[in-house]
Amino acid sequence: MNSNSTSSAIILIVDDTPDNVRLLSTILTEQGYQVRKALNGPRALATVQEFPPNLILLDVMMPEMNGYEVCAQLKASAQTSSIPVIFLSALDDVLDKVKAFDVGAVDYITKPFQGKEVLARVANQLTIQSQQKLLLEQTKQLEELVECLQNEIKEREAVELALRLAQQKSDDLLLNILPAAIVENLKKGEGYPAERFESATVLFADLVDFTSLAARISPLELVDLLNQIFSKFDELTEKHGLEKIKTIGDAYMVAGGLPVPRADHADAIANMALDMQEAIANFKADTGEPFQIRIGIHTGPVVAGVIGTKKFIYDLWGDTVNVASRMESHGLSGYIQVTGAVYEQLKDRYLFEERGEITVKGKGDTSVYWLKAKKIRCS
Repeated sequence: MNSNSTSSAIILIVDDTPDNVRLLSTILTEQGYQVRKALNGPRALATVQEFPPNLILLDVMMPEMNGYEVCAQLKASAQTSSIPVIFLSALDDVLDKVKAFDVGAVDYITKPFQGKEVLARVANQLTIQSQQKLLLEQTKQLEELVECLQNEIKEREAVELALRLAQQKSDDLLLNILPAAIVENLKKGEGYPAERFESATVLFADLVDFTSLAARISPLELVDLLNQIFSKFDELTEKHGLEKIKTIGDAYMVAGGLPVPRADHADAIANMALDMQEAIANFKADTGEPFQIRIGIHTGPVVAGVIGTKKFIYDLWGDTVNVASRMESHGLSGYIQVTGAVYEQLKDRYLFEERGEITVKGKGDTSVYWLKAKKIRCS
């Protein structure tokens, strides 16, 4: 214990023998301690409550209340339980010492005592007390630091979660506009230049008589109905692993084999078309009649890419796209019209009906077919 802490330490001497009190007071005062005195137990308890000391030197044999009782009461109170108590007594039996420690004493000095021994044991206990206080303060500071760090971690986790959610929303929005492969490239800052696909299949579908329906129902009803139909088509697009390109009014465009190439793109589009026919039958116009669609399909090379810098879109170009569109516009309500190129790819696995030749703008007379169903294979 250093000199500064020594001079600030307050020691309470509790003894019913005035000579012992004076002697101890002199020894401790000369060492620089501040001393308070009490000649009996009740007075000692009152003094501790009014002026809490740093350490108590307590006699055992006292009238009214002995030292054991005084110590027991001190340790029973939360306000005084941490004050170290050193017993000074003429009782030298082991059982007396054991009892002293049982009631909460930190040390036991036998009378007659030596001044140097008293000072050494007092200094030792005050040092321990000081270190305990320092440890408690450090522990408290550490707990506050840990709590602060935990709060910072929680705040950072909350911020990171918010950022992840925002990023997920952003990704989901992009995925609603662009194919996943292109979104990944855009996130990496690589962009997506136009790319030629030597083999892809394009489907156009158009709702029959939807224009006349638009004149009979409110705009809100019209948009709601169109949203329901196209949402079902979107589900089918996901089911067959295809790429929705866009909607134009009441027309729906989807492609297979891009932006990730796949060998069975014609089969996937054929399955999509057949499912679209089945799905549209579940929707009815205001007249109660089920809707019908015209579907056109062609397969061949296309160029695909992202155009624009605002409200950009993944789109397709080329003769294959134009022919697929003509297959739809030159088709019939409730039918799936395909070109000879589609027929040649699928004729072994699907049922077709030959329509014959029709005149296609830019192509002249062209042989076309109706896709009817998928062939049932016998096991």
